[in-house]
Amino acid sequence: MTGASFLHIEEEVESIAPRQLKEQNDSGEDVFVLDIRSEDDFDEWHIDDENVEIVNNPSLQLLDDVPEDLLTALPEERTITVLCAKGGSSELIVGALQAEGYDANHLERGMKGWARLYEYTERDADIDATIAQYQRPSSGCLAYLVVSNDEAAVIDALRAFAENYIQDARTLGVEIKYTLDTHIHADHISGVRTVVEQTNATAIMPAAASRGVGYDRSYEIIEDGDTLMVGDVEINVLHTPGHTTGMTAYKVENVLLTGDELFTESIARPDLEDPETATDAATMLYKSPIKKVLTQPENTIIAPTHFSDAATPNNDDTSTKTLGELDTMDALSMNKDTFVAFVVSNMPSKSVNYEAIIATNLGQKSPDAKEAFELEPGPNNCAASTEALTN
Repeated sequence: MTGASFLHIEEEVESIAPRQLKEQNDSGEDVFVLDIRSEDDFDEWHIDDENVEIVNNPSLQLLDDVPEDLLTALPEERTITVLCAKGGSSELIVGALQAEGYDANHLERGMKGWARLYEYTERDADIDATIAQYQRPSSGCLAYLVVSNDEAAVIDALRAFAENYIQDARTLGVEIKYTLDTHIHADHISGVRTVVEQTNATAIMPAAASRGVGYDRSYEIIEDGDTLMVGDVEINVLHTPGHTTGMTAYKVENVLLTGDELFTESIARPDLEDPETATDAATMLYKSPIKKVLTQPENTIIAPTHFSDAATPNNDDTSTKTLGELDTMDALSMNKDTFVAFVVSNMPSKSVNYEAIIATNLGQKSPDAKEAFELEPGPNNCAASTEALTN
């Protein structure tokens, strides 16, 4: 008995938008995904959540039918969401599955569409400012909009979503005064210059991160201990080297934007700037969170620039934690030698294209918008290890 042919299916098939699939997952609804991308692409990057059951079968892109053994293994009482890289191949598979009586749809624009998903949330921090957190589920990237009175600052903006910050500022009736990064990113293309091009914002660069930067836009330099005023609130500058030599955190009252230095579920990796000096960087990393971050009040809200599948969102859906809630993280209670050994021995593989991304963020390369977006899809891999948390 042969499987279901999909070469000559002409009827329109069901589709699902990335946002709708995300909403189903967030609501606790069971999601079944049939991912037909290559095994390497799947291993590098796929939809992963406790509510998602996923099967990878790349052979479907090479066959002229859906094999009978796969048809038999697929759930008959659940909706099957098929995805590929861009959405074309998955439509053919869905047509074949529907012809066999399965409830199936395909993810619009495939993983390219998933990478375009970007969400706005607000952290309830009980301060004289609005702290909006932007989440990119596909990569775990986070960015922030700090709003006070009629002014705003964008922190760790992504170039692909620059229009989101600009439009949200318009909706809130504020003007973007500053746009600034915590460091030279290795996982996404910075949106600082794009925001500056489209607004009256001033680009800000931490002094320690400015070495090697060749921006085609002017920018102002800030130092450790400096303060930026946005409306009625101060953004205090804290140099926290380790992940990179230029790594800089920003504190807005009781909210500490830690960049890639400290996450809610792990600690930063120290090897992306210079693998040869990872051990020295790990020593600096130890001093930054231990000396500068852990000495903050326990109610300080840690707001990082990344989250992983190990992170648990708050009731307000933000990926943040108070400093007091981080006492379960083993890495933060280690002595220096144990900490350094732990960090340098638990580093995952580097993000795809990280060298080209760094070069772009330094101003050494100038990809257009499409080329820049193609550099980014995939996990960020900026943490040393999510094993830093204990139960």
